[in-house]
Amino acid sequence: MTVDLETLAGPVQAMLRENMGLKDGENVLVLTDVPSALELSQLDLAAAQDFLDRVLLARAVAMLAARAFPAAEVRFVAYPSVGQHGRELPADVSAKMAESDVVLALTTYSLTHTDATARAARAGARIASMPGIIPSMFGPGGPMAVDYSAVREETRRIAALLTAARQVHVACPTGTDLTFSIEGRSGEADDGFLATPGAWGNLPAGEAYTAPVEGTAEGRLVVRAGWYPGLTENMTLYFSHGEVYRIEGGGQLGSQFSELLGLVSSGMPDTTVRARRNCAELGIGTNPNARTPDNVLEAEKIRGTIHIAIGDSSHVGGRTPADLHEDFIIPEPDVYFDGQLFMHRGVAIF
Repeated sequence: MTVDLETLAGPVQAMLRENMGLKDGENVLVLTDVPSALELSQLDLAAAQDFLDRVLLARAVAMLAARAFPAAEVRFVAYPSVGQHGRELPADVSAKMAESDVVLALTTYSLTHTDATARAARAGARIASMPGIIPSMFGPGGPMAVDYSAVREETRRIAALLTAARQVHVACPTGTDLTFSIEGRSGEADDGFLATPGAWGNLPAGEAYTAPVEGTAEGRLVVRAGWYPGLTENMTLYFSHGEVYRIEGGGQLGSQFSELLGLVSSGMPDTTVRARRNCAELGIGTNPNARTPDNVLEAEKIRGTIHIAIGDSSHVGGRTPADLHEDFIIPEPDVYFDGQLFMHRGVAIF
């Protein structure tokens, strides 16, 4: 990938000024993860190229940030890949995050649902987590170029509905049929405004979310081919008492998730794999410029989709800590709050 600095310059400046509220005299930490030699040898060429391109993109963003804000201190830190979404970061990287005013994490593996992010937020850092970010997201008509004021209004309205709701039912013609409780849980808005101390979220942004009550998820979730990176056939996750107990289909990815969740012999402690099976999040996309189905960062923001996550919920209002957080996007769903239709085939009714 050749990074066009001049094309990125304006969007990067707008992100720092408008989304992050960067001021003169503050310090900015730009983070990225670097694959190991072993990891590179195990990835196919396309995935390896994508990983390395993201490192270059992060370096370019750091250069452009320093150019656009000469009165701010900009640091670029590349750390060894942790190999999994939600796995904790090296201690020195976590410490640097907590020492920063603004953190931009252009990574392959998400650090959103980690203690490192939570500690940095408590210390007052404003954190934008961008796992899987690609340059086109900054372009005209892309999800970073959206009217974030409109996104904020819609996202906060849906978050309020989530707070008021007690029971959720999700259905889809492809076979998804899942129910769970969100009683007593707060709806939150990831709306792209991260200018207050301790604010954290994704960029691009655009989702309302909450954590299902532990032990309540029942039914099945069908992830359609093309709606998760590398998924070439439908994959079905079956839930009982709030946890995944079986995975069918999904080809190689289905087998990998079965092993990761300890549904086949894994040799991992039962407490570790059980936490990974937890039904962790309901998210509702609100970004009208998000379109790409197989990039999770963008896909989970697509207006008209929802996503269900498994694994860690402790960073989104739940009670289950885990070393994994994986989001699965469901396009064109029917969604019911307390028996009342909220969304029909992806169109919200409110």
